[in-house]
Amino acid sequence: MKLSELEIKPIKTKKDYEQVMKQIESLWDSAPKTKEAQILEVMSILADEYENKHFPIEAPDPIEAIKYRMEQLKLSQKDLAKYLGGENRVSEVLNKKRPLTLKMIKNLHHYLHIPAETLLA
Repeated sequence: MKLSELEIKPIKTKKDYEQVMKQIESLWDSAPKTKEAQILEVMSILADEYENKHFPIEAPDPIEAIKYRMEQLKLSQKDLAKYLGGENRVSEVLNKKRPLTLKMIKNLHHYLHIPAETLLA
């Protein structure tokens, strides 16, 4: 696609979005610091804004995030006891019978690298 054929404008409809995505694809391999790369960046920002507005991604459930991280790290409930204050607390938290405390959130974030934003959701 030629630069003269590109039109930068707000994305208001699905058709606009599809056109921008085609243009982004055609510019994808642009060399850095070129006019094409600058246009690619602007179009990507416009597409990202449209996607965030029309296809928002909800924050994951904090408990599901903990379970997912446990699975990734091959941790048992017993392994979580030191971060949540005991084996009974782990069971209560994972079964949603006890809310996460700020101390638990800090520990899970610090030691298991679960985003705090996810744990606070």
